[in-house]
Amino acid sequence: MADPASNKGVNFLSAALGQADSPAEAALRPLSFSDFTGQAKTVERLQVMVGAAKKRGEALNHILLSGPPGLGKTTLAFILGNELGRNVRVTSGPVIEKAGDLAGLLTNLEEGDILFIDEIHRIQKTVEEYLYSAMEDFRLDIMIDQGPNARSVRLSIPRFTLIGATTRSGLLTAPLRSRFTLQTRLDYYDAKTLAGIVHRSCGLLKVELDEAGAKEIATRARGTPRIANNLINFVRDYAQERAKGRITQPVAAAALELLEIDAAGLDEMDKRMLRVIAENYSGGPVGMSTIAVAVGEESETLEEVHEPFLIQEGYLQRTPQGRVITPKGYTAIGLKSLGGNQGSLL
Repeated sequence: MADPASNKGVNFLSAALGQADSPAEAALRPLSFSDFTGQAKTVERLQVMVGAAKKRGEALNHILLSGPPGLGKTTLAFILGNELGRNVRVTSGPVIEKAGDLAGLLTNLEEGDILFIDEIHRIQKTVEEYLYSAMEDFRLDIMIDQGPNARSVRLSIPRFTLIGATTRSGLLTAPLRSRFTLQTRLDYYDAKTLAGIVHRSCGLLKVELDEAGAKEIATRARGTPRIANNLINFVRDYAQERAKGRITQPVAAAALELLEIDAAGLDEMDKRMLRVIAENYSGGPVGMSTIAVAVGEESETLEEVHEPFLIQEGYLQRTPQGRVITPKGYTAIGLKSLGGNQGSLL
């Protein structure tokens, strides 16, 4: 297994993508569509739905938000609640273990309230079936007791809005997916948009920042606002300790190098994955479970945190036979492709 002491950048990135609603992140969360940056198509679709729901005086239709972690799914749920003037109840799929848990959540909602279920693809299948009637007919049929004394009790629930968020939409069952009126995906942000988010966050934190410093943070944030905000907090600490509190390009670069995040946003685990494929398996193809054992990390973490960015940026390819490193991937780790899938040290 990998030595934890050697994984400073790895641990930072995994923690940044894993923390769904830290106090620091909540303080920077936009509360209206006008404050939300990026995801223009998704925002426009939601604005249309909100405007129509207000005019009809009805609850918003059910919405499914998908995409990698840290792109704003939870933030959009709170914005919808704020725009509609409704309460937002937050839970996650793994927490709802039985039908009684779901019944408790739904019966405590008021008319028009929003129930936000994060990682909805991980909800128990037996519980998921109760969601069908709740989403369509706003009722729950709960079984009481067992055996000869078993009986069904029908509970009426207020008209509510279910907002589901998932990082793996392919794991959702077809019956559940079909019950969402809007299904929309959030994509990674470009560096220019992220730089605007960095400026806004630094303004809220009262951190002095110049344009080059914002760009440096944005280019290393892997297209993800949550990572950008976490980087800001560390760079702010670094600037206060070693640069009189002002974030410039050299200060940001030095702080992020300390986290082992390079100019392209690659961290130590990204490079370790690429190096293992190139050196141990001749560039691939190789299965993710094998890579996970070789680098000392869980395969789920590699698939959800590291692999999407590596594929999107062209460092890695996913094939039916396994993962294959690209010429760009060889360059990123200081190796030279010799043709085919072979590599050697420069």
